[in-house]
Amino acid sequence: MDEVVLRDAEVVDGAGGPSYRADVVVSGGRITSIVQEAAAAGCQRPSARRELDVEGLVLAPGFVDMHAHSDLALLRDPEHTAKLAQGVTLEVIGQDGLSYAPVDDRTLEEVRRAITGWNGYGEDIDFTWRSVGGYLDRLDHGFDGEGIAVNAAYLVPQGTVRMLALGWEDRRPTPQELDHMRRLVADGLREGAVGMSSGLTYTPGMYAEDAELTALCRVVAEHGGYYCPHHRSYGAGALQAYEEMIALTREAGCALHLAHATMNFGVNEGRAPDLLALLDDALAAGADITLDTYPYTPGCTTLVALLPGWAGEGGPEAILARLEDDDTAARVRHELEVVGADGCHGVPVAWDTVEISGVADPALASYVGRTVQESADARGEDPWVTARRLLVEDRLGSTILQHVGHEENVRAIMRHRVHTGGSDGILRGAKPHPRAYGTFPHYLGRYVRELGVLSLEECVAHLTSRPAARLRLPDRGLVREGYRADLVLFDPATVAAGSTYEAPRTPPAGIPYVLVDGRFAVEDGRRTDVLAGRAVRRAP
Repeated sequence: MDEVVLRDAEVVDGAGGPSYRADVVVSGGRITSIVQEAAAAGCQRPSARRELDVEGLVLAPGFVDMHAHSDLALLRDPEHTAKLAQGVTLEVIGQDGLSYAPVDDRTLEEVRRAITGWNGYGEDIDFTWRSVGGYLDRLDHGFDGEGIAVNAAYLVPQGTVRMLALGWEDRRPTPQELDHMRRLVADGLREGAVGMSSGLTYTPGMYAEDAELTALCRVVAEHGGYYCPHHRSYGAGALQAYEEMIALTREAGCALHLAHATMNFGVNEGRAPDLLALLDDALAAGADITLDTYPYTPGCTTLVALLPGWAGEGGPEAILARLEDDDTAARVRHELEVVGADGCHGVPVAWDTVEISGVADPALASYVGRTVQESADARGEDPWVTARRLLVEDRLGSTILQHVGHEENVRAIMRHRVHTGGSDGILRGAKPHPRAYGTFPHYLGRYVRELGVLSLEECVAHLTSRPAARLRLPDRGLVREGYRADLVLFDPATVAAGSTYEAPRTPPAGIPYVLVDGRFAVEDGRRTDVLAGRAVRRAP
């Protein structure tokens, strides 16, 4: 373990109070001493085997990404600079109801295909696990037993659980199937998961009715976890979707964390105050609610996610068969472009807002960086023809940006007292959303320093202690003696996201040091060979 004294740090401790100058000693993976204003007081300054002068830099707890899609990236890429370079030391994965545990052989293959657009198919991964505990053990083992780049907490994915019990069928579960799902969720929580996620615009999780979700949330509550839904709409019906999640978790007695809590599309422009009033009323009535957002206006998902839910019944091969049938494809088109499919959040799709950000087949790279409308215009064809062809030829593997957000909503929601940060970063694709590589420095550079939407102390609390409290991690999220030394040092005058829509993988500026478990994973702005991350299991 590294032993170091961080000399003359400007400590923003994560609690939200004023910063202070201190010498901070790290040893054995923990913060062992904090001596405030040591030089000014003329007292004995702490020493260690290594001393690092960090005057002018802010020392804060490592950032917690409350909504990450690094489920395979953590096992594929030991560098993982996408997150480490931002100062992230803990990610919450297993999001949106679809991930790789618990599974059996059949569902593992189906999940790998279903979320190729998020994580790739995983040809380079040895899928040796089937249980949540097995997956967490695999994260612990990391690369040749040395661990992974950052720490990771896991949510039991409700859609995958439903897949195990019902397959891809759009129906209510039998009592036996519901009991099966309850056991799967309970097993995952006992094995260390911190809660349960849903993707209620993604098949097959979206087929669950409220009674089913409430039953599973009761299991989550019994084990002290939280429910993290990607709810049924972020467009038309968004407020009703938020109300649904609040009501069912209140009935279940379960804590609620609202994933990427946005108000998107034209129908919601300027309506963030309505959402915040709904939250305030629920909080005043005793609800346990937190939320996360990313500081950008476009969203990001897969192209196939836009399709109506009925088109996804039966899984990927059934979807492709429907798209290849002209009559069925015409019905899909009508729901997308006229009605507003549930996959489009009840809003008719505007193809000039749907930008292709990545493809699974390199032969289709010419689509990337263009909207569907632009590609259609270049080919002299209708945009649905373009979208349908890409879905089929890329075997549902294409990812998209959706330019449907509103800046005033983004700013209003990030100010709320239960807000936390979540990148929702999809790392694959030629032109991924810049949030994957820039969320946390963008908060600090754009929304703290440039716009003053949040104070520095407020913002750091949003990104550290608040998520640690939601995750029930008693020794993370604050700069305190005895706490784990997951830390970031940044220059408040220069910290900024480097990622843009044109160059989304450009690293951030102004973050020279990141420590994971007390070891320097980033030093002088460069990635070291340290692999100190592990699976973070739910506290009993």
